[in-house]
Amino acid sequence: MIGKLFLTLATLALLHAAYSTYEHLSLLKAFGKPEGSLPLDKIVYESILALILGLLGASLNAPPLKDITWASEMKKRTIDGMDSRLGFAHYKSRGKLFASPHDGKL
Repeated sequence: MIGKLFLTLATLALLHAAYSTYEHLSLLKAFGKPEGSLPLDKIVYESILALILGLLGASLNAPPLKDITWASEMKKRTIDGMDSRLGFAHYKSRGKLFASPHDGKL
């Protein structure tokens, strides 16, 4: 619940910082000085605060981590399901057929 609140506040703060940036650049353009810097005390700090709130909100809103041990995986599966692969192919038995001299018949 608090994670969603932090995400919402971060989104609103980031949107407000973007709007403030647009207004600041429009004001600079109206004064004829399009090469001004952003005010640190308002827009940049607000963007950093929005980033921190977003990180906290995403961390708190994430689902709990799953256990990745072999024992926890075997609780969900059976040994028959895990060991259902084919065995190794042995070419030694087929190699005798190819290596043996044949009498010309196919």
